[in-house]
Amino acid sequence: MITTGFGFDTTALEAVEGVDLSGRRAIVTGGASGIGVETVRALATAGAEVTIAARDVDAGQRVASALCAATGNKKITVAKLDLSSQASVTAFARNWDGPLHLLINNAGVMATPLTRTAEGWELQFATNHFGHFALTLGLFNSLRAEGARVVNVSSSAHLMGEVVFQDIHYDRREYDRWQAYGQSKTANILFGIEAGRRWASEGITMNALMPGSIATNLQRHLTQEELQERIRMSGGASGRRMKTPEQGAATTLVVATSPLLEGVSGKYFDDCNEAAPHIAGDPRRGVAAYAQDPEAAAQLWKLTEETLWSLKAA
Repeated sequence: MITTGFGFDTTALEAVEGVDLSGRRAIVTGGASGIGVETVRALATAGAEVTIAARDVDAGQRVASALCAATGNKKITVAKLDLSSQASVTAFARNWDGPLHLLINNAGVMATPLTRTAEGWELQFATNHFGHFALTLGLFNSLRAEGARVVNVSSSAHLMGEVVFQDIHYDRREYDRWQAYGQSKTANILFGIEAGRRWASEGITMNALMPGSIATNLQRHLTQEELQERIRMSGGASGRRMKTPEQGAATTLVVATSPLLEGVSGKYFDDCNEAAPHIAGDPRRGVAAYAQDPEAAAQLWKLTEETLWSLKAA
């Protein structure tokens, strides 16, 4: 188990104290809101050149301007990226030029009503997994050139459901928005396990994490009653508390920059440390066995590649 000396209360800036990212290039998806902003702030403070990949470019420009002023780092830029659109993902990857040292797959949607993308895919899986998978593979040569780290922001919500390979997109079963979110977050973890196996010789590592319970725009599809229930659950039997966005981004920065993770792939982190196996009855802590299953990871990779290839061939 990897322990870092950091914990629940650590902030993103504390996680990068003493870290020098000068000359390093980073992309943060969803960097214009929530913990994405604090992730960009910490990376820029440590000296990295950061690209905010955002659906709303104007919002991204406002964040970039504010963070350039706050950090003194003028190398914060913005690029258009809609992870629910494979055309947008392809365009972003095609337009990227040069090496990439850190890819922070941070953006996501949560608990949406049943919505289908232009491809007919369920929105949460399409955005949270297919979008980030296609983006990462589209940037593979830039990542491989520098021995990069890829960080997937998952969630304890992966405990709500494993990937149902027989009907990922709810074509034949009743839609459950929380189970749909859960399977997409499980996919974020499985992605890193198979990437670690396939890419070990390429010098690319990939790990996943749970940022914590944080009140951000991610909860925009919840009613006030549902949001209050989630806050209540966060401080319930599991003993967890709500985090600030600054605390929520800390685990991302630890996974992205800690020397303890050099050469490490396929792990899942929580509160800045490697998570223990999930214990039945605790809805918030640990990593599920099905999210660590190498066979499921290989099956997911194969299914995802075939899905994306069929789209390109159409």
